[in-house]
Amino acid sequence: MTLISAPRRRLIQGVAAAIALPSFAALAQAPARQLRIGNQKGPLSVLKGRGTLEKRLAPLGVTVKWTEFTAGPVQLEALNVGSIDFGDVGEAPPIFAQAAGAPLAYVAATVPRPRAEAVIVPKGSAIKTVADLKGKKIALNKGSNVHYLIVKLAEKHGLPYTDLNLVYLPPADARAAFEKGSVDAWVIWDPFLAAAEKSLEARVLADATGVVGNRGYYFSSLDYVAKNADVLAIAVEEINKIDVWGAANKGDYAAELATLWGLPKPVANLSVGRVDYGTTPITKAILAEQQQIADTFFALKLIPKKINLLEAAGAGIA
Repeated sequence: MTLISAPRRRLIQGVAAAIALPSFAALAQAPARQLRIGNQKGPLSVLKGRGTLEKRLAPLGVTVKWTEFTAGPVQLEALNVGSIDFGDVGEAPPIFAQAAGAPLAYVAATVPRPRAEAVIVPKGSAIKTVADLKGKKIALNKGSNVHYLIVKLAEKHGLPYTDLNLVYLPPADARAAFEKGSVDAWVIWDPFLAAAEKSLEARVLADATGVVGNRGYYFSSLDYVAKNADVLAIAVEEINKIDVWGAANKGDYAAELATLWGLPKPVANLSVGRVDYGTTPITKAILAEQQQIADTFFALKLIPKKINLLEAAGAGIA
């Protein structure tokens, strides 16, 4: 049997205690929380610049990480692989994401914004009514909010969907085709819509007024909503504060967005001036609107299966 001297025994015990202490300290600390936001160039970018969300969440021990994306579908892909916890998107992309099995949860919605999307035609076009679109080449982004708009516009004006000659193009390509005369009409949203009106003198044939709501949505994952309802409630409050400020200061808001978008101030003025502002937590009534869009897309075979929007509702929905 090997005897250990008293000084050496004390040294070994001290080392063991030093190794063990951090583990006990770590166990005593609450796990850190984070809100990873995917933002497009818009209200969330303005919120990022203000820094107010970080200040509100700091007392809760929550840090904020921002990642900029070019479009809603890419944000939803990031959510699906667990790279972000929160983001903003239009009406259609979350429907496709849910149909594909993404763990999506709707968190909040804007007020309706029907004048922010429209069908436009060239200044000298002979097309005067929606019915005149029969057989004409119509550019739009497939499966987007404007895809739903053209479906409902055609329905309202007695034009069968099968009579629509749709050309699926993303906004940049659609603008180029519209400018060259390769298509007869373009269904598009702001600020692309405002830019076409100002720089190309495009004429609005019909917007979404009285046809569809055209809300914007804020989303998270079902798991994040279940564990961080307090964090998301604060995020929605801060977003709505930006909306309230923007509604009261449209000139300043347009200037800020013009810089973000890289567009002339008159374009931003037109876009900001025709939009109503306000963001509220999601409700069953709002999800019922989304359900109509999902059912339409299923009927058109744009999504592979029928989905239930209530499955993408967080706990405590009204």
